[in-house]
Amino acid sequence: MQRTGSVRRGHTWEHIRRNWGLYLLMLPAMVIFICFTYLPMYGVIIAFKDFKPAMGIWGSHWAGLKYFERYFNSYMFGNTIVNTLVISLYTLAATFPLPILLALMCNQMYAKRFKKVFQVSTYLPHFISTVVMCGMIIMFLSPSSGVIPKILGLMGIPVGDLMGNADAFSGIYVWTEVWQHVGWDSIMYIAALSAIDPQLYEAAEVDGASKWQKIRAIDIPMLVPTMVTLFILRCGSLLGVGFEKVYLLQNDLNIARSEIISTYLYKMGLKSNQYSYSAAIGLFNNVVNFVILILVNQISKKLSDTSLF
Repeated sequence: MQRTGSVRRGHTWEHIRRNWGLYLLMLPAMVIFICFTYLPMYGVIIAFKDFKPAMGIWGSHWAGLKYFERYFNSYMFGNTIVNTLVISLYTLAATFPLPILLALMCNQMYAKRFKKVFQVSTYLPHFISTVVMCGMIIMFLSPSSGVIPKILGLMGIPVGDLMGNADAFSGIYVWTEVWQHVGWDSIMYIAALSAIDPQLYEAAEVDGASKWQKIRAIDIPMLVPTMVTLFILRCGSLLGVGFEKVYLLQNDLNIARSEIISTYLYKMGLKSNQYSYSAAIGLFNNVVNFVILILVNQISKKLSDTSLF
């Protein structure tokens, strides 16, 4: 065993020596990653302490699981968990299959100029900033001057104040996410489809396969590894619903459905200066996401040959 370990170490150093240029190019990224990702992780200690900025992290008194118990016993625990899961699962159900369908549709377009215009027009909303996007949503849904309520009103469908309707919040959030990001998310699938050997399509045509048969027998099986990988990554952030958009669309009327873990964490940490409490909430959130990622990855490994590790 000792000899085998020495051989492996020698092989590793030999590999590094022969490819030192590549490792040198990777070094700046590794340094930045370590400095800004791993080194600050020691700050999670404040989740277990009564943190006082004047006393510092190490000088603050130890509190144990006090702040975790406080969050678990608070009335906001169930509310934030349910709201986060509803928005996250709704977003996953809507935004995961649609980029696949869009990529399959683009792959069937043979007019190159129209295909490029279509792709660019679906990518553009992705580059709209979150602040501008939320401003557009509020303006379009305004009950007094909004375009959407006026159009629906002309059709005899009264909608009232959508931004003030708590039950409508998740739908507004998800379908604006669809409009903004589905085109951009389809790039990965379009790239996977472009890597398919054209001889497979030629063989299918010789056998008399229709477009639907080629999609079912060639395109979808080739997309499965990419689909599984991206699905695992999405599940790893199941409780990580974006803070900015939810917070900007939030108001006193819809807060019953829009208060999620990240917005509650922000209010407790930066607005109320309850740093230890917010750190405990954030650590709980990250641990749950990590556990979900491991579980989904293991399930994928058992059911298929595709996994992250």
